[in-house]
Amino acid sequence: MTVIYAIANQKGGVGKTTTSVNLAASLAATRKRVLVIDMDPQGNATMGSGVNKHAVEYTTADVLLDRAPVRDVMVEAPNGGYRVLPGNNALTVAEVELVTEIAREFRLRQALEPVQADFDFIIIDCPPSLNTLTVNALVAAHGVIIPMQCEYYALEGLSALVKTIQRIRQTANPRLRVSGLLRTMYDPRNNLSHDVSEQLTRHFGEQVFRTIIPRNVTLAEAPSHGKPVLQYDKSCRGAAAYLALAGELLRRNAASGSNRQPAP
Repeated sequence: MTVIYAIANQKGGVGKTTTSVNLAASLAATRKRVLVIDMDPQGNATMGSGVNKHAVEYTTADVLLDRAPVRDVMVEAPNGGYRVLPGNNALTVAEVELVTEIAREFRLRQALEPVQADFDFIIIDCPPSLNTLTVNALVAAHGVIIPMQCEYYALEGLSALVKTIQRIRQTANPRLRVSGLLRTMYDPRNNLSHDVSEQLTRHFGEQVFRTIIPRNVTLAEAPSHGKPVLQYDKSCRGAAAYLALAGELLRRNAASGSNRQPAP
């Protein structure tokens, strides 16, 4: 059964794209069939996968506007072992055009139906806002992975995201669940990191992934080379962390049986 994850948090700079690209590469390394969908107009997941966002013929915007099917738009990530539905600033135009469309929030889910069975995992990299693009991702997804930096403002806005998830579950996507909170850019030397980490675990319990993504220079360097960190430097701590996250996710799915996580 295909599992679709939206990687979402309206706060920017928390590691959404880093998680999307590196989780995809790590799952692909376990021989899973993976598709990454870039829903962010910045196109960072596209570039970080080694695909030139300026040179692609079609993008996710064309899929959302019914101008091209997913099969014609997706491309191979040269270094990742997964496929990419590329994104660029055309998504900004698409968001504006979708405002007047009927059932606009269902566009991505409907577009994925013909290809969904071709993949074990579909990972959607969301923009840093709760806009029409993010709502499309949440309506299409089974679960939401929420990357969170262990800093003072980590919990700011989280309640708004959880309320949005609950509202979408009630109105458009009953299967949607919070699959997990992922602690990112973790610095064990920082007391604040420990405090925020403990606070997250206290409030959300088992919904917090055991895997912690460390603050790692190599993770930050890899996108500039158009490679997931596993292909850029598989020996670094960042690569090991995302492999561990992929393993934890696979174990959770196997344990759940239905690939669904408890509701928030």
